[in-house]
Amino acid sequence: MFDRRQRLADALDRRLGSVHVAVESVYHRHNVSAILRTSDAMGVQHIHLIGNRFQPSHGTARGTERWLDVHMHPSPSDAISELRKRGFAIWVADLSPDSVPPEQVPLDRPVCLWFGAELVGVGPEARAAADGVVTVPMYGLAQSLNVSVAAALTLRPVADRWRAKGDRLDPEDKARIWREWIAREDHMVDGIRERTSEEA
Repeated sequence: MFDRRQRLADALDRRLGSVHVAVESVYHRHNVSAILRTSDAMGVQHIHLIGNRFQPSHGTARGTERWLDVHMHPSPSDAISELRKRGFAIWVADLSPDSVPPEQVPLDRPVCLWFGAELVGVGPEARAAADGVVTVPMYGLAQSLNVSVAAALTLRPVADRWRAKGDRLDPEDKARIWREWIAREDHMVDGIRERTSEEA
C-alpha cells in the first residue's frame, strides 16, 4: 500500500498545470483513449472532450482516465470560454501556411493543445478562436497523421519545455486531486478485500 501511494505522490508531483489538451468530436474511442494515455504519460492532468460521449477503450487507455481530470463540453464555444477564463492560449493542430512546430509554440502563458476529428479536423469555432496553429513536420508522401499519433508528437515537446521551466500544478488543484486519488485508491483496495474474503 505504501509503495502504491508513493507512486501516486510521485506522479502527482510531476503533473503540469500549464498544459491542457482538448479533443474535439473524435469519433473512434480508441483514438481518444490513446490521447488520454499519452497525456497521463506526459504529465498532463486536464483533458477537455468536446461533443463526445466518451466510453474509454480499456485496453488502449489502460485505466488512465481514472487519474485525469476529464472535462466534458457540449460545444467548442463552451470549452473555449472555460479555457479563456483560465488564461489559456489555444493552439490548434492543423495544416496552415503560418503554422509552427511544437518546439516553437510560445510559453508566455498556459497552453491548450486542441485536436480535431479524424476526417474533418479542427472545427471552425476553434480555428477562429485559436491563438496559433501547430503542425508536426512531415517529410513523407502522406501529409497526415492519425490524430492520436499527432497528439503524442505535438504534446511531448510542449510538455517537456514547460517541465524544464519548473511548471507544476497549482497547490490547491494538487491538494484536491490528491484527495480524489486517495479516495479512489481506498475504494479500489476495499473492493479487492471484499472479493478476496468472498472467494475465501
